[in-house]
Amino acid sequence: MSDLVERKEIGKVRIVRMNRPDARNALNMALLKALQSEIAAAETDQVRCLVLTGNGKGFCAGADVKEWSALKETGVPEGYDWVGEMHALVLAIHGLTVPTIAMINGAAVGAGLDMALACDFRFAAAEAKFRCAYTWVGFNPDAGGSWLMPRLMGLEAAKRFAFTGDIWSAEQARQTGLVSEVHAGEHLEEATMAFAQQIGSGPSVALRLTKGLMDNASNRSLAEQLIEEQKAGAICGKTEDHREALAAAVEKREPHFKGH
Repeated sequence: MSDLVERKEIGKVRIVRMNRPDARNALNMALLKALQSEIAAAETDQVRCLVLTGNGKGFCAGADVKEWSALKETGVPEGYDWVGEMHALVLAIHGLTVPTIAMINGAAVGAGLDMALACDFRFAAAEAKFRCAYTWVGFNPDAGGSWLMPRLMGLEAAKRFAFTGDIWSAEQARQTGLVSEVHAGEHLEEATMAFAQQIGSGPSVALRLTKGLMDNASNRSLAEQLIEEQKAGAICGKTEDHREALAAAVEKREPHFKGH
């Protein structure tokens, strides 16, 4: 594991922290690859819930412009493809079967914001700030934001956010649906982890399949979706968690899920 990320297991939850606090966790090539490795490991290890956050005062400042500037001075090495690696990261986060939460401890800007939007949920500190940023450096969103933002915020709000380049407070972000919950900074981790542990203690197979059904529903007709639900149900019906839930219902007690 790279020293650019920190991994910690708390109960049923894995926390992955970006660890470039002096750069506000800006995404240089090394950090991108370290995060890709962590996302792949979360899938392989069958983590029950993944929390992504940053060390220091910022969540993620987006692309590391200092790295880009230095490469323009010295020449871009063969095989350097920041955009391609960023795309791979966003696709990996969005496609992860594990439930994901972005714990946004500070500013989330540009590609750093897009990375958070690829998660299932976003919990933000009250002091966190949000900016699309791209258009106000004369560029278009290029890390998935133009696809992710309208789905979370609605088309008009997403256009307003992108077109103006305005910096939004955490409360503005919550009101538009950009983030799920806002908490005082000193309580952010407590609130995020309480929710993460709730998800992580659930019937993992059913949650993973439900996530996949919902994420892909827009690509199917209702009739097609019903077929996919039936397929998923056949898998769920064979799990130990399903048997435990039925037993708990009969015995009038809370189920104790094991994640399989």
